[in-house]
Amino acid sequence: MLWTEKYRPKNFDEVLGNLKAKKEILEWVEEWKAGNPQKCLFIIGPPGTGKTTFAQLIAKEFSDSVELNASDKRSYDAIMSTAGEASASMTLFGGRLKLIILDEVDGLHGNEDRGGSRAINKIIKDATQPVIMMANDPYSNRIKSFKSKCQVIILRKVHTNSIVSLLKKICIKEGVEFEEHVLRELAKRSRGDLRSAIGDLQIIAQGEEKITSDDLKIIAQKDERSNIFDVVRAILKSKNPKRIKESLRQVEADPALLLEMVTENIPREYEKKHEIEEAYEMISEADIYLGRAFSTRAYTYWKYAYDFMSVGVGLSKDETYKKFARYTNSSVYTMLSKSRSKRDLQNRVAEKIAEKLHTSKKVAVSQFPYFEIMFQDNEIAYNMMTYFGLDDAEVKLFRSRKVKPPKKPKTKAKKEKVSKTVSKSAKTEKSSKATKKSKEEVSNKENLSISKNNKQKSPKENSNNPDKKDRNEGKQTSLFSFK
Repeated sequence: MLWTEKYRPKNFDEVLGNLKAKKEILEWVEEWKAGNPQKCLFIIGPPGTGKTTFAQLIAKEFSDSVELNASDKRSYDAIMSTAGEASASMTLFGGRLKLIILDEVDGLHGNEDRGGSRAINKIIKDATQPVIMMANDPYSNRIKSFKSKCQVIILRKVHTNSIVSLLKKICIKEGVEFEEHVLRELAKRSRGDLRSAIGDLQIIAQGEEKITSDDLKIIAQKDERSNIFDVVRAILKSKNPKRIKESLRQVEADPALLLEMVTENIPREYEKKHEIEEAYEMISEADIYLGRAFSTRAYTYWKYAYDFMSVGVGLSKDETYKKFARYTNSSVYTMLSKSRSKRDLQNRVAEKIAEKLHTSKKVAVSQFPYFEIMFQDNEIAYNMMTYFGLDDAEVKLFRSRKVKPPKKPKTKAKKEKVSKTVSKSAKTEKSSKATKKSKEEVSNKENLSISKNNKQKSPKENSNNPDKKDRNEGKQTSLFSFK
């Protein structure tokens, strides 16, 4: 039987290290058992820190458990058919909690595993049962979409003294005599991986009555890649150039990222002004050589950049500080992610302006301050917006308010047209009045002529012929009548 299983902790009290994490996990379990649903528990830590042990101990607190390795079943259907259904259903007897364990969720990567990531996000959102996820790297881009939705527990590497203490207990129980420096060497070689230390001890001690320094030759030196934070800690905590360079060889990190990390954490470690000043002077030298390497593609400059940002910064302090300093990731990348939309907008506008002005995007961007001044005038802003083909969102890069089309002034021709129309209507009205007046005059003249003719007729004729007079009264008299 493997000693890692034989001496695995049987309860939470036997777990070594990570006291704060242990307390948070116990509180999470108690809340679920008390009927208060909690967010998914996300346990993150390097190998050998106790992730699987914690998961097994938590599973004992519930009536049932379902475990799934997410890196093995990566498709949406495979994960949902097992963990998905289990997370949304009750136990066989009902009312009892069932623990869902998803291990190695950081093993999902690439386009082919997008279905698996979508399934895990759905489980986290819809689960009615307690869910635990586990991963190795807390800074992996593959788990960014999960971390914000979970209660994250970070497990630290087990301290060397704790590992030595456990190895002693195992040797005593197995009846193996030991030399303490041998156990300490095994603990150092494990680099905080408790499982690895126990496995190495079993290799050299099983079936033996005593272990000595010669037995260490059987065990090869552990080849482990260091975390970038371990390298930053070695640079800022040490004045030994050999140790600093050794830590650099154990990490695979982009030099630009390492430069940003060291730059960010110098003030967190160094306290004296002249130390900080000298350290940043080394950083500036490293940045110069790094820029030369990228611009000329002569990557031999990298070694000078590494020397300045590591040994140069490490030797800038007068003495090592015996304090705890919490190192953080570079804030530059956080700021870049927040301003990404603005930078995309700037690039779109620069492309349109560069195309119209037949210049490069870089030159176009350099002219943006002048465009901001020009865009304050509404008419100029409208003309420029139309010429460059900018929309309202792109105009906001230069001014906060929208650009409204200018009001068109009345032209001279339009004024003349209006005056002609007015004069024409006035003439029409005048002519209509004159026509009406002339008609009235003609009518009056006709009436006057009729009255005159009636008067010129002899009264004798009218008086001698009364019958004719009566007949004429009933008839209309015509001006052209000669009878």
